[in-house]
Amino acid sequence: MSNPLKIQTRENLKEEYRIYLRRQRGLTERTIYTWCTFADRFLDFRFGESPDDLSKIKAQDITDFIFHLTGNVKPFRCRSASSVLRSFFRFLFQTEKIQTNLALGIPSVSHNRTRRIPDHLAECQVKELLESVRSDTTSISAKRDYAMVLPMARFGLRAHEVVTIQLDDIDWRVGEINVRGKGGYRDKVPLLQDVGEALADYIVNYRKGSSKYLFLSHRSPYIPFKDGQILNLILRRALSRTTIPTPKRYTICNMLRHSLAVNLVQKGATLEEISNTLRHRSRQTALIYARQDINGLRTIAQTWPLTEGGQS
Repeated sequence: MSNPLKIQTRENLKEEYRIYLRRQRGLTERTIYTWCTFADRFLDFRFGESPDDLSKIKAQDITDFIFHLTGNVKPFRCRSASSVLRSFFRFLFQTEKIQTNLALGIPSVSHNRTRRIPDHLAECQVKELLESVRSDTTSISAKRDYAMVLPMARFGLRAHEVVTIQLDDIDWRVGEINVRGKGGYRDKVPLLQDVGEALADYIVNYRKGSSKYLFLSHRSPYIPFKDGQILNLILRRALSRTTIPTPKRYTICNMLRHSLAVNLVQKGATLEEISNTLRHRSRQTALIYARQDINGLRTIAQTWPLTEGGQS
């Protein structure tokens, strides 16, 4: 039987951590839940049924926990383990719950970024996919679906950024959309003509309900979507009606975002321009797309050294 005092103490700690992540880090509630769950897993690993005595935690305990994780799942899938643990132990140190800043010694999980090239589509495939969404005669929500997918293709919007758009976020006079991005950030993107026409068509002719959110379910009571999974479903259905190879399921929602970046690179856009277009907080994030610029990489390639008798 679980110790009620242990549960209460753990919940108090997690509530303090939630407030820290919300106020100091500006994370979303979904991310906060994930990070608190991760902290919970570490404490269970370290203390089991014993009371949580934070003063007894050693650096080796953290290393053992990370090794425990990487022994059960692929390193790439748990690469965030170190980041989450650093955040948790930084919080414990700053709130004086531990005397040593253990965050400084947490190792990184090894993973090879250079092998991971994001799934993306050529421009002709993007057009084919958009047409598949727009012309779906079997769906009564095709106009809404098209209005949701088009901003992903034109602006690189993430799925959750699409479903959280509110009616007041569209400034028709100025020609801008206010995007509610990751971590509570707000960005503005231009309201392109085809996007504006698709949104207006949906709002005037198909949208029902009185919610402040733009995109709603097409059945009563016409409520907004709780997350971006609806877009995963829309894109998967649309892909099945095309000649495009279906990518891994968990990459589908980001596929149009990656496609926009890669196609911009191939047209000669700089990494800074791509970073601004995708609204990255760090310029380093855009470096993954540099590997798609084959012609640009050829200009900096070094001559292959030849030994005597070699042929060029």
